[in-house]
Amino acid sequence: MRVVFAGTPDVAVTSLVALEESSHEVVGVLTRPDAPAGRGRRLRASPVKMHAEATGIEVRTPSNLQREADVLGDWTPDVVAVVAYGLLVAAPLLTIPPFGWVNAHFSLLPAWRGAAPVQHAIGAGQTHTGVTTFSIDEGLDTGPILMRSDPVSIGDREDAGALLARLAVIGATLLVSTIDAMEGGESHPTAQDSVDSGGVSLASRISSDDARVNWSGDVLDVDRWIRACTPDPGAWTIIDGQRVNIGTPQAVVVDERASPGVIQVEKSQVTIGARGGFIVLGEVQATGKKTMAAADWARGYRGELTRAT
Repeated sequence: MRVVFAGTPDVAVTSLVALEESSHEVVGVLTRPDAPAGRGRRLRASPVKMHAEATGIEVRTPSNLQREADVLGDWTPDVVAVVAYGLLVAAPLLTIPPFGWVNAHFSLLPAWRGAAPVQHAIGAGQTHTGVTTFSIDEGLDTGPILMRSDPVSIGDREDAGALLARLAVIGATLLVSTIDAMEGGESHPTAQDSVDSGGVSLASRISSDDARVNWSGDVLDVDRWIRACTPDPGAWTIIDGQRVNIGTPQAVVVDERASPGVIQVEKSQVTIGARGGFIVLGEVQATGKKTMAAADWARGYRGELTRAT
């Protein structure tokens, strides 16, 4: 089939490569416009755009699909495959490809509809998640299910970046299988409300403000939230008046004697108290500094390491 691919970040590249290596023809790519990035805030192309240009696939970068009804132009796709694209699709565009728009979503729908399903699954303490392909309709991830992966276990110390990388591989295979089934007349869409998966839950985008650590929370919840926010948007806290980014913790120590926000520095580790225990810090990054092990950072710190807020 003639496929247009719509995606933006690194995890979407995995699916684009899988489609290129399949029996289908990728005739074009839609991705988000170049955006400021890095310390210099220079415009940077998306990972999907960089890959597509390197492999000779035509790329288009509309800023708003609600206003650009001719974006598919002369590509005449049979189907549009979507992975982490980041733009809402205007209703008139949905009916242009004969097989519609097929999205690979990183949850077992209808659980965790929205922009951040992996982060919310970890933050909620779920033990399993997965990938779903579905036909896009005018709702938020509400279209009929085409295929679902087997449940994927979430590691006890796994952060969102690591889990998403695993799901990207599973999702790429599932997306190709879905399009294969469509081409062969073997696709059987299923309404989401007929799927037994524990009900609907929403996964709104997590902002930088949301990612600030609340040390007064339960220590297990704090650990999950830090891992959910790693690497994006990145958990953080204020120490000695400065913002410090907090990476995936090394461990959690359950101890009712812990005092929320109190920092303890030992020779080989740094801990911060939460309700019911301690978070053993992994890597940290102070503003304007390199990422480093928390113990190394504390050893060279010139100031008061007493409390995080």
